[in-house]
Amino acid sequence: MPKQAEHDAAAFVEWFRAAAPYIHAFGGKTFVLAFGGDAMLRDDFVDLVYDINLLNALGVRLVLVHGVRPQVEERIEGAARYVQGRRVTDAEALEHVKDAVGSARVDIESLLSVGLPNTPMAGAEIRVASGNYVTAQPAGVVEGVDLLFTGEVRKIAVAPIRDRLNAGEIVLLSPIGYSPTGEVFNLTLEEVATQAAIALEADKLVFILDHGDTVDAKGRRINRLTAAQAQRLHKELPEGDMKLYLPHAVQACRKGVGKVHLVSADVDGAVLMELFTHGGVGTMVTRQSVESLRPATIDDVGGLLSVIEPLEQDGVLVRRSRERLEQEIGQFFVDELDGRIVGCVALMPFPDARAAEMACLAVAPEFRRTGRGDALLAAVEDEAREQGLEKLFVLTTRTAHWFIERGFQQGAPDDLPAPRKALYNWQRRSKVLIKALG
Repeated sequence: MPKQAEHDAAAFVEWFRAAAPYIHAFGGKTFVLAFGGDAMLRDDFVDLVYDINLLNALGVRLVLVHGVRPQVEERIEGAARYVQGRRVTDAEALEHVKDAVGSARVDIESLLSVGLPNTPMAGAEIRVASGNYVTAQPAGVVEGVDLLFTGEVRKIAVAPIRDRLNAGEIVLLSPIGYSPTGEVFNLTLEEVATQAAIALEADKLVFILDHGDTVDAKGRRINRLTAAQAQRLHKELPEGDMKLYLPHAVQACRKGVGKVHLVSADVDGAVLMELFTHGGVGTMVTRQSVESLRPATIDDVGGLLSVIEPLEQDGVLVRRSRERLEQEIGQFFVDELDGRIVGCVALMPFPDARAAEMACLAVAPEFRRTGRGDALLAAVEDEAREQGLEKLFVLTTRTAHWFIERGFQQGAPDDLPAPRKALYNWQRRSKVLIKALG
């Protein structure tokens, strides 16, 4: 096999192994996926449909919510009027909305239908259910303007939607709703998606951004946010889809949706990469932090090994067997992110010397330079102080400058507590660094 082919095969195997836990976890889960009318106008929209088909084939229960704003604007002659981002929908505009929704719905259903030749999901029998699942009411008068046939979501028909999901079908929701008296109202896709996710107690709500990327006002990528952080950030964001969707992400999280993801339509395969990789490619919003720094348990041994083994192979850390880790597990702290151990550190106290060794500080490669090492160091320092210890020392062959930058000073083997000095490896010649604990 040529070297490039071997490399590609190895990369695929590595990715597939990394994605396997997510594939297992997502089976039977309910995801609401929302995309605007602009997404349907893109040349690569069919690729998004293929990815949706793949999620369905993996057992994910999918509810799709589409928008039609550009399609409606194309049909309406003259400038549309908006109040607080919502279209004033008169009787004539409503007819254009219904026309655009019907056309979009047919297009989406046709792409999701049976027998997609020459595609990754050729031969897949995927059924789509759509209908009057959204009950609406008039939005009323806003800022002195009657929004007429612009409405708000009143209720989501949860039981019928779940029946369709239980039957293995994809449910498609359009941005219109019906009143008990037979009126039709124009809705926003973000409200329909948010209210559907809340009502269905969805595990995930995914917004695809048609305009802009998942970055802050300075262009820095936003990877993860709590609902509180997202609410604060929203005030600083420029106009765009990120600013539009973020408040709905906060609302969904605070009302029970597991996680909300925002991804850019400009990234090919963004939905799959966001859902099936640890780092993702977009922004994930959760009610509370999905990351925890906590004492390790015996169940964490496998995760610890996956973090420290690469550093052991490089000679950065001294090799530890599984048996030794199991014996010392009570001295470890772990950094857990979304169910995966991404960092660890151990505190080995020497009470008679009122000192402790910080050992086995490690962070998974893809999560380095994100402040996790500092957080682990702070946790060890706090615990050492709680135990009444006065100094912390570390032995290292490669990372002395990192510790010196954080207040450690050069020491010598003679400065170690007697029991630790007796175990010092003179062949390894590790540098001894010491920090006084205030």
